[in-house]
Amino acid sequence: MRFGAPTVFTLAPTADPLSGEQRHLIGQLDAVTVPAADAAEFLGTVYPVLQRRVAVTSSDSSVRFPEVLPDNFERTETPHLVITTVETDQRDWFDLGVIVTVGTITVPFGPLFKALAKGQTRLKLVDNSYLSLQQPEFEQLHDLINEARALPEWETGLRISRYQASLWSDFTDLADETVPALSWRAAAAGLQGLAGIEPTPLPAGVHATLRPYQQEGFAWLAFLWKHQLGGVLADDMGLGKTLQTLALLVHATGSRPRSPHPGPFLVVAPTSVVANWRNEATRFTPGLRVRTLTATEAKSRTRIADAATDVDVLVTSYALFRLDFDAYQSLTWAGLILDEAQFVKNRTSRAYACAKELSTPFKLAITGTPLENNLMDLWSLFSVVAPGLFASSRKFLEDYVRPVTRGENPERLAKLRRRIRPLMLRRTKEVVARDLPPKQEQELRIALNPAHQKLYDTFLQRERQKLYGLIEELDKNRFIIFRSLTLLRLLSLDASLVDKKYAGVRSSKLDALFEQLDDVIAEGHKALIFSQFTSFLKLAAARLDALGVPYCYLDGSTLRRSEVIDRFKSGAAPVFLISLKAGGFGLNLTEADYVFLLDPWWNPATEAQAVDRTHRIGQTHNVMVYRLVASGTIEEKVMALKAQKAQMFAAVLDDDALFSTALTADDIRGLLEP
Repeated sequence: MRFGAPTVFTLAPTADPLSGEQRHLIGQLDAVTVPAADAAEFLGTVYPVLQRRVAVTSSDSSVRFPEVLPDNFERTETPHLVITTVETDQRDWFDLGVIVTVGTITVPFGPLFKALAKGQTRLKLVDNSYLSLQQPEFEQLHDLINEARALPEWETGLRISRYQASLWSDFTDLADETVPALSWRAAAAGLQGLAGIEPTPLPAGVHATLRPYQQEGFAWLAFLWKHQLGGVLADDMGLGKTLQTLALLVHATGSRPRSPHPGPFLVVAPTSVVANWRNEATRFTPGLRVRTLTATEAKSRTRIADAATDVDVLVTSYALFRLDFDAYQSLTWAGLILDEAQFVKNRTSRAYACAKELSTPFKLAITGTPLENNLMDLWSLFSVVAPGLFASSRKFLEDYVRPVTRGENPERLAKLRRRIRPLMLRRTKEVVARDLPPKQEQELRIALNPAHQKLYDTFLQRERQKLYGLIEELDKNRFIIFRSLTLLRLLSLDASLVDKKYAGVRSSKLDALFEQLDDVIAEGHKALIFSQFTSFLKLAAARLDALGVPYCYLDGSTLRRSEVIDRFKSGAAPVFLISLKAGGFGLNLTEADYVFLLDPWWNPATEAQAVDRTHRIGQTHNVMVYRLVASGTIEEKVMALKAQKAQMFAAVLDDDALFSTALTADDIRGLLEP
C-alpha cells in the first residue's frame, strides 16, 4: 500500500494462492481506489487489527502504519430518531419521513435508507466521519421501512396508511420523537385507545333497547364513522349486527349536513337477506328512509339513480352490485356497508373488485365468519375496508400465512393480531349473551350396516389406490382428488347417491336420523335438518312424505323463499330441511330448538352458521345440536380436520394458540387412511 512518499512495500505470506483478480490488482502501477464505505470498513476494522498483529509479531522498524484515521473517524453518539408524517392528496395515506441526528450532524434519509437496503455497515456523513449502522435502532428501522415499503403506494414515495395504527406504534416505539400530521395523530391515537372509547348516546330514532355489548358496538362504529375509518364488525352470529349497524346509520345521517346531501349509504347483501334489512329498519328505525333494489327494479342506470334519490339507505344485492357496478360507481355514496361480507373474501372475484373499487369515504364489513377458509380471507376484507393496513396479497402470504400456518414464527401470529385488533370488533355469544339458553352439542357416531360398510370399503380401496399417485401434485390434480373425496362422503350417507343401483342398501345415516326425529316430533319440538347435499335432503324428504310428516324445504333453487320460511315460523310444519349453502345466513329460526347436521364439513364456521339460525337472541328454549358422523368412514377424518380449523379461527380471533390451516397433501392422505 502507498500512503505517501517514499514508497514502502510490505511482504507477507498468504494462506492460499492468489487468484487471478488479486494478481491483477497487485500488478497495477497506480494505487487502487476503494469506495468510501468499503474504505471506512477497512480502516475501521481491518487496519487496527493489522496494526496490533504487526506490533506483536514483527521487530522490523521499516514496517510503518501512518496515522490515517481522524479523531472523529467514527461517530459514537447515540443516534436520535424523529418520525414525521405529512398529509397527502390521498385521504388514507401520509408521507412518512425519518430524520436521524448524530450529535450536531443531520443524516439525510435517502442515503441512510439506501445504505440500510444494501446491507452496508457504515454511512459516510457530511463531515467525512462515519456512522455505524450496526446498531439496534437501525436494524429495527430497516425492518419497519421494509414493511411500509411493501405497500402498493411505495412507488410514489414511502407512505403509511391511517389504518396502520400498530405499524405507526412500532415506529413511535423506536423513535425518540414523532411529529405526525394532525389528522393522523387523531386517528392513530383513537385506534390505539379503542378500549377507552367514550359512550355515544343512542339516537332517538332507534326504537330498541340495546344490550350493553350492542351499545359498545354502536359506540365503536360511531368512532370509526367520526374518523372515516373502515372496519369489520365480526360479532358472533345472532348477536344483532344488523341492529348495531342501523343505529350507526341513524347516528350518521343525523350528524351530517343535509345540504349539500352527501348521498345515501349503500348496503350490499345476499339476495335472500335484502328484504330482511327493510324489515329490520321498519321495526327498529322507522324514521330511516330505506329503499331496497331488486332485480326486477334495476333495469337501467336511471332506475338505480332514481332509487338512490331522497333516501338515507339503499339496499341492493351482490348480484346487482356486480352486474350494474358502473351505475353504482357513478353515484355519490356516504358509505358502503357489506353484509355477510364473506361474499367478497375471494380476491379474484368480481364482487371483491367492485367492493374495493367503489368510491366512498367509509366502508364497513359485517360478517359472523371473518375467517372461513384461511388467513387470506382476512387480507381480502381489510384490503377493502382499510386499504393499506397490510401490503400486497403476496407479501401477506409470505409475512403471515406461511410462517403462521407452519408454526415457524410465533411472533408473526401476535403481530397479526395486533394489526387487526383496532379495526375488528368480535364478541362471542358465550361471552356477551349470557341470557341465551344453553346449547348442548352431541356427536352421534353411527355404525354402517354390514352391506353399507362393505360397499364403502370397496370404493375406499379403489379411490385410495387411484389418489395416492396424484396427491403429490395437489394443485394440478385438485379436481380429481376432490371428486373422489366427495364420492366417499356421499357413500357415507347413502350408496344410492353414487349409483341408483344401490338403492336397496339402506342408509344407516337416515335410519339414525329418524330414530331421533320420531321422539323430537312426538314431544312437540321443531327441528332444523341441514345437509350440504340437496340430493340427500330429498331422500330425507321422501321418508317424511312416506310417514305423512309435514315439512318445509329450502335450497338454492327455492323460488318463494320468504313464503317457505314464514310457513315454518307459523307452525305449519315441525321439520325444516335446509341445504347448508342456502340456509347458512339470513335466517332467524328461533322457533326450532333441535338441529341435526347430517354430514360434517371441515369448515367449522359453516356449521356454526347453521346452528346459529336457532341459537340466537330471541331463543327461549334449550337448543340441542346433533352431528351425525358415520364411523369408519371419511367423515371421522373430516371431523379431525375441522378441529384443526376451529383451532385456527380461535388463534387469530380469540386466543394465542398456534394453528395449521391449509388442506395439504398430508391432510388428504389422512382422509384416505383406514
